[in-house]
Amino acid sequence: MSWEANVKRAVPYVPGEQPKGSGVIKLNTNENPYPPAPGVDRLFKEFSYQSLRLYPDTGSARITEALAAYYHLDASQVFVGVGSDDVLSMAFLTFFHSGRPILFPDITYSFYDVWADLYGIPYKVCPLDEDFRIVPGQYMQKNGGIIFPNPNAPTGVYETLELIEDILKANPDVVVIVDEAYIDFGGESCIGLISKYDNLLVVQTFSKSRSMAGMRIGFAMGSQKLIRYLNEVKFSVNSYTMNMPSQIIGVEAVRDDSYFKETNAKIMATRERVKGQLKELGFTFPDSKANFIFARHASIPGKKIFEELKARNILVRHWGKDRINQYLRITVGTDEQMDAVVNALREITANA
Repeated sequence: MSWEANVKRAVPYVPGEQPKGSGVIKLNTNENPYPPAPGVDRLFKEFSYQSLRLYPDTGSARITEALAAYYHLDASQVFVGVGSDDVLSMAFLTFFHSGRPILFPDITYSFYDVWADLYGIPYKVCPLDEDFRIVPGQYMQKNGGIIFPNPNAPTGVYETLELIEDILKANPDVVVIVDEAYIDFGGESCIGLISKYDNLLVVQTFSKSRSMAGMRIGFAMGSQKLIRYLNEVKFSVNSYTMNMPSQIIGVEAVRDDSYFKETNAKIMATRERVKGQLKELGFTFPDSKANFIFARHASIPGKKIFEELKARNILVRHWGKDRINQYLRITVGTDEQMDAVVNALREITANA
């Protein structure tokens, strides 16, 4: 028998294309088009590289305490990881062990089924309705846990706190994870529900609204009990998960709240302007509350538009999946970038 027979096989998550050359307008991975807070640049210049010979703080105390203060929580209610993907993966490994299927939407972040398959967790997808909204009744069935993004990825649809609370009330015996990677672009976080529901885990990231995708900082907030369980599993796998520069620089990103809100406001303003322009060109889309627009054209196939944009050095995201194969996910860039996108789409639609 070959040793390969004993290898754990998995179908990996496929990220957006990372272009090698220059001159590309990259709107396919929902990165923030603006730089991180000015203090981040200053700290990079002042950082002592001699300190890199030492292991980082295993508890990531500085950034954990900064996040706890910002969100009015105790530090024991915050868990920090290497990007929200690391945090979510750790949560799957920690909380989804009942043997019953976990539930998540059929149109959602593509990593959820990857982790479920990797960790041997049964799962069941719950179809969104025709407007890409969650159907709460589908989450009232017996399950081993629930996870969904809010706003949703890739649709950008935001669900209300009332809907989330209905799901929490119906599922007191499992962990409910709300993935809020895009919450800072127009939605209201469900962090306030943590004090009412000790089974609620809220996950956020620095990658989108804080312009720090390259630093890989994610975090979870929940009851002290949930966070303790997460830390127990983390320290059983790898105690030194977050590097020292990320811990130090991440604190500065949290401190500069005015810059954080200013750049998010720019993105939201650009998003709303571009929505109007896309409608004029024959596109329809859900009302996005994220830093992207999930759009389809009335008559031109999504793949054709994707390829036409790519030929013009504009990258957006397209999936060949059921229900969404005509849609493009367009990250909101700077006003200049979005003007280029709209002009390209105007040309593409005119020549179709």
